[in-house]
Amino acid sequence: MSNIEKLQRSLRYPTMRVEAEPSGAAHWLYMHADAGTGIRPCFRTELMDEMWRYLNSITLPKGQRRAGALRHVVIASDAPAFNLGGDLELFARLIRENNREQLLAYARRCVDGVHHIHGGLGGDVRTIALVQGDALGGGMELALSCHTIVAEEGCGMGLPEVLFGLFPGMGAYSFLCKRVTPQQAEKMILSGQIYSTEELHQLGVVDILVPKGEGELAVQDLIRQQQRSPHSHLALNQVRQIAQPVGYDELMGITEVWVDTALALGDRSLKTMDRIVRAQERRSGAEAAA
Repeated sequence: MSNIEKLQRSLRYPTMRVEAEPSGAAHWLYMHADAGTGIRPCFRTELMDEMWRYLNSITLPKGQRRAGALRHVVIASDAPAFNLGGDLELFARLIRENNREQLLAYARRCVDGVHHIHGGLGGDVRTIALVQGDALGGGMELALSCHTIVAEEGCGMGLPEVLFGLFPGMGAYSFLCKRVTPQQAEKMILSGQIYSTEELHQLGVVDILVPKGEGELAVQDLIRQQQRSPHSHLALNQVRQIAQPVGYDELMGITEVWVDTALALGDRSLKTMDRIVRAQERRSGAEAAA
């Protein structure tokens, strides 16, 4: 971080690491600070709660925003993966219990977060996803909710929910349709294919593609570039909400369809979820041991 104002450790959270400029102009949020313990790098409720709590704490009320003061939030990961998506272990349990209330509460919590990120924390923030490892399912939805996706080569990104009879229900369709055609978005969702970051850069889903190990430098360069014309980028935040809005009601309506679809899944789909969870646990355990 030597090329921008020196970052300092901010509040410490069990599931994430946060660093920020003393001025508050840039915040770097690294998910999965507990990855070294072998915990799956997915959207566990503890991680979500801490992420959204921190983002809410740095959201400025309209009256406290200064004209021309552009801020940045970077979302990255301390794990080898960016994020492997929703907590499938929790999903399978709630579906088996037919617990619609808790499943819907989880889904709405996801939507609250990605909608806030997509809106630039009220409008004065440009959000950046720094993808240095696989971003799957909800992990890709999180990246798509950001204004800019900076990805390193050789990573995989995709929406594999169709493998167990579901679809990505926390923003993928809405956010993808702002980057590709609805037909392409549906194709990506229904295929379950994992794309390389190189492929997604060609499709226009990934904004900036850099070689392995150069992601943080690329983000620093992007922040510097945008800070040269803060008024323009703040204005584009407003323009984006007018010309390409992703409404809260739209996201909530889609996630309710997701919940009802999840609750209709049969035993075969749930066993597929169980196998994926075990595979994630083996991968996380091996990475922690290494």
